[in-house]
Amino acid sequence: MAGPADKDDRRRPATKLVQGGRRPEWTGDPRLGGGIVNPPVWRASTILYDSIADLKARGHATHDKLYYGRRGTPTVWALADALTELEPGAEGTLLYPSGVAAISAGLLALLAPGDHLLMVDSAYEPTRSFCDGMLARFGVRTSYYDPCVGARIADLIEPETRLIFLESPGSLTFEVQDVPAITRIARERGVVTMLDNTWATPLLFPAIAHGIDVTMMSLTKYVGGHSDAMMGSLTATRSLWPRLRQATYQLGHAVSPDDCALMLRGLRTLDVRLERHGANALAVARWLAARPEVGRILYPALADDPGHALWTRDFSGASGLFGFTLKGADDAARARFIDALTLFGIGFSWGGFESLVVPSDPRAIRTATEWTDPDALLRLSIGLEDPADLIADLERGFAALGGAS
Repeated sequence: MAGPADKDDRRRPATKLVQGGRRPEWTGDPRLGGGIVNPPVWRASTILYDSIADLKARGHATHDKLYYGRRGTPTVWALADALTELEPGAEGTLLYPSGVAAISAGLLALLAPGDHLLMVDSAYEPTRSFCDGMLARFGVRTSYYDPCVGARIADLIEPETRLIFLESPGSLTFEVQDVPAITRIARERGVVTMLDNTWATPLLFPAIAHGIDVTMMSLTKYVGGHSDAMMGSLTATRSLWPRLRQATYQLGHAVSPDDCALMLRGLRTLDVRLERHGANALAVARWLAARPEVGRILYPALADDPGHALWTRDFSGASGLFGFTLKGADDAARARFIDALTLFGIGFSWGGFESLVVPSDPRAIRTATEWTDPDALLRLSIGLEDPADLIADLERGFAALGGAS
């Protein structure tokens, strides 16, 4: 739903996290003496009307009045409202059952048969799968581009290009894109831009303020923060908000109010958790950089990372997800390293309070750019544990390789 018209953009992000989505009409009934801190969990499918005149007055196009459960309840609207307030310049936010559902709904809403899509080559693998599968069957042509292309994106735009999709940093190889340069070219050419902003969230990178038209997050990650709920979001500018809302209704997307309550719980502490995730990750990354067994650290917060200058210019901090390579290691050595860890769980996703590790191989999915590093790559999601304990756990991994511990 759209945010309140009188929202105060002078408030800092941390304050918006606490206050967002807590409209008095959603947090209590004045007949009962006031409100409560958290919006209650409104569960509903059928909505009852006082009369036929009342039914007609609600209107099919409403998105902030009770109409039918699929259109949302105050619990859903509170989360959407809070997310919209975090993005200066945004008109509204729509919610989806997962991050992939948000991506696919956004692409379906903004593209049509015969259109051309420019997709960053470092994109999340399910995003590529949707482009190469369903979008292709619907007659949308996708070209992949180098994430470091910057203003040279102008050379790739065709007459049929309708959308440029960005992911910065990439969630496997962590290239930082020159978002302002790309969005400037896109607007000059009348091309829509859409960004997967899950790594940074609007706290570290307010995407719409940097020229993005539609920003997406997998709320499953840092917003939820507890590895117990799945959801995705699209936040858009005023010009694109109606198209996204209409497509979302037509596709039948709906989210559980119980899951929205969990996301609201996570949202309130996002600021302090992200700060801890980033500090822990930086401590671990710096320690890894001194290890002789490590080839490369893929983390733009480090000064020697190729994307560090852009990260310093555009971002206000770093989250806890990064990658590194094991020098000279093959798949078997990487497996020994991972299997020796006890604090790092082996699992997909990231952004929860617990640390995770997974092996990755960009060579299997890259098409526009070639991943030439022969060393085995690992991705770490650094959680909220004490970094000294995480470092001690990684020592066990290096010991399993046969190196110094």
